[in-house]
Amino acid sequence: MASSSLPMAILFSFIFLSSLAAANEVTVGGKSGDWKIPPSSSYSFTEWAQKARFKVGDFIVFRYEAGKDSVLQVAQEAYKSCNTMNPLANYTDGETKVKLDRSGPFYFISGADGHCEKGQKLSLVVISPRHVAFSPAPSPTLVDFGEGPALAPAPTSGSARLGGGFAVFGLVLGLWAWF
Repeated sequence: MASSSLPMAILFSFIFLSSLAAANEVTVGGKSGDWKIPPSSSYSFTEWAQKARFKVGDFIVFRYEAGKDSVLQVAQEAYKSCNTMNPLANYTDGETKVKLDRSGPFYFISGADGHCEKGQKLSLVVISPRHVAFSPAPSPTLVDFGEGPALAPAPTSGSARLGGGFAVFGLVLGLWAWF
């Protein structure tokens, strides 16, 4: 009985360790990496964000020309109205890295005059660890009302991770059966 439980314990140990993933750095706009007015009205940074999965501890990176543009982290109402007054944070260095330190929505707009109104704005949702483990993100078509935060679709590849709670339970169960 113990010999068949050892592979199970090793498997669950691997699952547990793989659930402890490192933070990612995600560049706004993808490979092009430009925080600027979108090239067409059909492009949206929020739609781009729907293709990514943001978790607590990740970093979002904005690249832009320092002195000519900036990144403002704002509340939802300021995001909707492109209000640049009283931002939560103001970044002007040209290579801004913002830590996504909590779950929930984040809102960013350009601080350059008129840029937000031309589409240079981004909303995204950071998922909590428990949502990574068991529940897929809601479909963007169910929550995207034009100005709401982007929700990334659930992963469809084999790279989806099992959550730490399940992995710990399996590890304990496997070790219990082994002894």
